[in-house]
Amino acid sequence: MSVETRSRVRVKVGIEFHHPLAFWVGTTLISAGVCLHLPDFFMMRDMGYMMAGMPMSPSMEAGMAAIICGIGLAAYGLIPRRDAIAKVDQGGRKYHLRAMDDARLTGAHWGLLFVLGVALIVDVMKPATLGFVVPGMREEYGLSTQQALLLPLFALTGTTIGSFLWGMVADRVGRRAAIMFASLIFIGTAICGFMPSFGWNLLMCFVMGLSAGGMLPIVYALMAESVPAHDRGWLVVLHGGMGTVGGFLAASGLAMLLEPHFGWRILWLAGLPTGLLVLFLNRWIPESPRFLLERGRIDDARAVMARYGVEIEEDTAGATAEHDVMPVQSAAGHWSGLTRLFRGPLASHSIVVGLYGLAWGLVNWGFLTMVPTILRDKGIASGSVSSELFLAALIAVPGTVAVAYLYGRWSSKRSMIGYALATAVTLLAFAFVNPGAGDETTLKVLMVALLVTSGGVISMLSPYTAEVYPTELRGTGSGLAAGASKMGGIIGPQAAGLILGISTGFAGVATMMAVPSIVAAVALVVKGVETKGRGLEEIEAQHLLAVPDPVA
Repeated sequence: MSVETRSRVRVKVGIEFHHPLAFWVGTTLISAGVCLHLPDFFMMRDMGYMMAGMPMSPSMEAGMAAIICGIGLAAYGLIPRRDAIAKVDQGGRKYHLRAMDDARLTGAHWGLLFVLGVALIVDVMKPATLGFVVPGMREEYGLSTQQALLLPLFALTGTTIGSFLWGMVADRVGRRAAIMFASLIFIGTAICGFMPSFGWNLLMCFVMGLSAGGMLPIVYALMAESVPAHDRGWLVVLHGGMGTVGGFLAASGLAMLLEPHFGWRILWLAGLPTGLLVLFLNRWIPESPRFLLERGRIDDARAVMARYGVEIEEDTAGATAEHDVMPVQSAAGHWSGLTRLFRGPLASHSIVVGLYGLAWGLVNWGFLTMVPTILRDKGIASGSVSSELFLAALIAVPGTVAVAYLYGRWSSKRSMIGYALATAVTLLAFAFVNPGAGDETTLKVLMVALLVTSGGVISMLSPYTAEVYPTELRGTGSGLAAGASKMGGIIGPQAAGLILGISTGFAGVATMMAVPSIVAAVALVVKGVETKGRGLEEIEAQHLLAVPDPVA
């Protein structure tokens, strides 16, 4: 590689800001705004760190103002100029992508996967924390179960909106810029736990949801567009599974270590250091080469692909199969992309991923996040609950390897069907056994089984979604899948709360949450497609041309 090419690679894949000073001043203001809330929190040490009813101090008000101003400044400094994101008309030229799909994994690929893995853990950790803060919040504010469930409702409503919004933003301004902006909001919402009233907690957790909802679909879209086809399935699923279990491990581990000493509020503070870590690591996240090609930014795409040891060539002879090339188009209308997902050949895929995501959301948010509350009601102390769930998540980690192998080496479609049905069976086992105090071994076994099976569902959902949509709609489609999973979070806790008000224990709620997983499995049997080992452009051609699925 020439000196000129190496220089171009360094420039194009590094962080590029519209106004760097505005971005870094904004980031500093956001971080300082969070820190201004800490003195009031630590002043309440003798009160068990309970802040309910405490007036908002001038320091906290100044901190909130700094965060708002910081987000505005950072956004101004981060969002690319209009001419940098506008599509460039390349006259319908096409470029070979077989070299990219057939490439060997390099250090650059592994570096990208590591950084995005950290981002996934951080993203999963914050919503997973909801299940650990609700019991303490109920006690401090004197809330009923139905009132406490407003917190996950607000947070997951924000997450649902964020998933749809950030997916469309990623298709408009790029994957990297969207990831960074979501991280900034993530940092600012670390103050969620320092709010003195329940109403303020609801508002801040709604905003937290907006940022957390944006990270997941963008990360998977970027991974799917950067990893070679023959390794994409197992690598992305393993990556997602580790990220999901890692996020739950981080949330339960922090609850186990910090909550007994500092109360439930301290768990939200983790958003500050973890969000800053994602911003720091973002320097090693290049833009998606497929996104750059789709926008007509050929030189930038060449520079990024050179980082992976790949060169692209224009298809001048026109002899290459349609699914081996990517056309550079001048079409517009990204903001209407969500409606395009439900028209033509893509509609059936949108229904499948929507149902699959909804089913997982009901299990995760309607059941898993209610487990600490159910166990507390059964007489198990909060410290023991956190320890049991942390240990179960730790034991479940090896299960993600099996998910990755089955998806990438056996069949993506059949693996998704199998794990959806296994999740339903595990839930029915919860309903039948109904474990509680004195039955910790059975509880642990069932929790491990559910974390493995439901973790497999979400580990495969986002990679599958990123594979079945075309490049110009990949972020929007991934946002649809993520939004559907969070929609399950909006419905699940409310439905679970109603059932628990009628029948305590696992029986009723577990039975109810098993049904959607069965429905999702049936939808996949009828309309799912096989993606194992196939290039993204080949799958896209199948959608557009209605080519029969090779694995029916």
